[in-house]
Amino acid sequence: MRIISTERSQVLAARVAEKLGVPLVEAIFRRFPDGELYLKFGELDDETLIISSIVDNDMFVQTLLAIDAADRSAKTLVIPYLGYSRQDKRFSPGEPISARAVARALSTGVERVYVINIHDRSVLEQFSVPAGEISIAPAIGSYVGDLRLDNPLILAPDEGAVDLASEVAVVGGWDCDHLVKTRLSGEDVRIAPKTVDVAGRDVVIVDDIISTGGTLATAARMLRDQGAVSIHAACVHGVLTSGAYTRLLAAGVSSVVSSDTCESASSLISAANAIATAIREDAHH
Repeated sequence: MRIISTERSQVLAARVAEKLGVPLVEAIFRRFPDGELYLKFGELDDETLIISSIVDNDMFVQTLLAIDAADRSAKTLVIPYLGYSRQDKRFSPGEPISARAVARALSTGVERVYVINIHDRSVLEQFSVPAGEISIAPAIGSYVGDLRLDNPLILAPDEGAVDLASEVAVVGGWDCDHLVKTRLSGEDVRIAPKTVDVAGRDVVIVDDIISTGGTLATAARMLRDQGAVSIHAACVHGVLTSGAYTRLLAAGVSSVVSSDTCESASSLISAANAIATAIREDAHH
């Protein structure tokens, strides 16, 4: 097996290659004067693992080109972050189901697909090849343990993220809850944990994606008012657009970390071990 990656997943691919003890293939990425993308890989094997986060349109095209470049080998595609996956239904007439369109395109030429902590598992059904989810909740839990907080409370920002938060909480046997919104009046809304009092507690808010961080910042301010000692934010996919990082720090969040599914300075958690484990298990079946 050899591993190839697209331009925005090179660090994660190198970490996975190290975990598996297999070569990472050298890659060249260029852009033609008209904007078209070019890539070239070194020597490939009869089995290729492609690691590519669809963090923007260029990476979507690079992924398609990478799949084609490895056309003579058996290919497993790992998509750490699947862009377009949140449009998983047609909300109004004339719209595409973006998740379906992207999944169909990425299914061509590969034998198996893995996605890391996808926002909605139903999207996996849109692939025309076997598709599975890999969770990095244990890695997030390990990071939370390294913070050495005093009996932290793991909080999901909503019911949709409860499963992920619960997986993280299991690592340290910590309390887990989720935030709920209560409308106090026409304009006033209170955001607080459903059952657990945050007064005197260190809080870690866990989510699959942090994009703009707006809702999280509002929640952090309210949790501070409710007596939380410290607030930390940890997510799988740190999209962090529109000044999200500074917005969260300004709201009183002590630390903001993400994984290397979207590579950035906040990527202090790695998905490499979870990916390597899934690939090994797949090879044994």
